[in-house]
Amino acid sequence: MALRPPGVRPRRHRGAAPAAADPGPVARVVLRRLGALRLPRGRPVVGPRGGHRAARALGRDAGRHREGGVSLPPPAQPLLATGEVRHTRLRPARHAFAYRNWFVLLPMRALRRQPAASLPRNRAGLVSFHDADHGDGSADALAWAEGLLSAEGIDDADGEIWLQTYPRVLGYAFKPVSFWYCHRADGTLAAVLAEVNNTFGERHVYLLAGPQLGFGREQQARKVFHVSPFCRVEGRYRFRFMRTADRIVARVDHDDDTGALLQTSVSGRLEPLTAAATRRALLGMPLMTLGVIARIHWQALKLWRKRVPFFTKPEPPQAFVSR
Repeated sequence: MALRPPGVRPRRHRGAAPAAADPGPVARVVLRRLGALRLPRGRPVVGPRGGHRAARALGRDAGRHREGGVSLPPPAQPLLATGEVRHTRLRPARHAFAYRNWFVLLPMRALRRQPAASLPRNRAGLVSFHDADHGDGSADALAWAEGLLSAEGIDDADGEIWLQTYPRVLGYAFKPVSFWYCHRADGTLAAVLAEVNNTFGERHVYLLAGPQLGFGREQQARKVFHVSPFCRVEGRYRFRFMRTADRIVARVDHDDDTGALLQTSVSGRLEPLTAAATRRALLGMPLMTLGVIARIHWQALKLWRKRVPFFTKPEPPQAFVSR
């Protein structure tokens, strides 16, 4: 059905216009739905300060609706990010690579209230999310994260908790690192959980918290967990996270006892996690999660050929969480 746009009244006509004719029941429904969109009239937020405001707004649930006479935020929606991974080793032999990838950014508390139809959870699917791939392997990854925060004395993460991770593709995923962005109700960051896995099936969590935590600010943690046989378990990690309305970047650099050693980042442009977006990502990178583990071993072979020293794997730390 096509709706005819109204004509413009000539300037010479004064006074109120005559009442418009009833457009009919179908048109009334369309007009009501268009009016409910509430399209913003303000200018877009840009620039460094705007990025922080956008990140705070994303930590909250943007927009509001009414339920039982009370104004409530609508649930946040899961996102898909398409971008790249970068990795640079500075010494003893310089080695760098970058490759395209995609990942998901999931509002875990919103998904607890309203599961996403576009992402199968704890069941088979071409692309799926499984709680057991995170934390202690239990059936509720969010409950694990909330319990960890409580045990560590972080009681103000009462906003959304966003999980940046690789989903399973064809039932498989290897996740070198996943990030849990734990927000306060006002949208600021209360904590970030950096959940690290190695190829030996071990997992460790670096808990980042404190008054200096925020998007665009550097956080540090002592390295205590084995990841690569080409790096000793020593030194520190330097984390920096950036997020705007349509982009996210997580940077993790490793300094050993001598100085800067590794520079890594994962970034992506965000869009709603819809069936169409997932299809596009799969068509562009169909074996993305298999590619993650394959590239790890391929790059390890290159380092070995460059005669980068090889270190034996130590025992994992006794504590599952360090800060």
